[in-house]
Amino acid sequence: MTHGFTRGVRLGVDVGQVRVGVAKCDPDGILASPVATVARDQQAGEDKLPTDLAELARLADEHEAVEIVVGLPVALNGREGVAAGHVRAYAQRLAEVLAPRPVVLSDERMSTVVASRRLSERGVRGRRQRAVVDQAAAVEILQGWLDAQRRQT
Repeated sequence: MTHGFTRGVRLGVDVGQVRVGVAKCDPDGILASPVATVARDQQAGEDKLPTDLAELARLADEHEAVEIVVGLPVALNGREGVAAGHVRAYAQRLAEVLAPRPVVLSDERMSTVVASRRLSERGVRGRRQRAVVDQAAAVEILQGWLDAQRRQT
C-alpha cells in the first residue's frame, strides 16, 4: 500500500450483546470480507476465558492478524453511550488476550444500519439476514477504517 501502513491482515470486529461479527482484509489492506459470527459467552467466570474471546484469539492466529479493529458505537451527535462503554471494556479484555497485537477502536456509526440495508438490497432478509448482519457490519467497520488509513497517507 503506501508508506506508514504496516502490511498485514487485520480483523474487523463488530461487538453485539448476543453475537460478535468478524471480518478480515487482505495483507495490502484493500478489501474487507466476512469471516465468522461468534456467539457471545455471557456465562464465563472471572477465572475462565470467555469462549468468544478464545475464538477471536484463534481467528487472529489463524489469519495471522497484525491488528484488530473494533467498532465503537458512537451516537450520531458524537457522544458515547452505555453501549460504547461495554465495547470499550470488551476491547480492553480482547487487547489483554491478544497482546502484543494492537486492538484499536474505530467509530462505527451506522455500520449495522448500512450492512442491513446492503443485505436487503441483495435480497437477504429475515433469519438469513440476522445470521450474517454481524459479519457484514464487521466488514463495514474494517473497510471504513482501511479507507480512512488510506486517506491519511
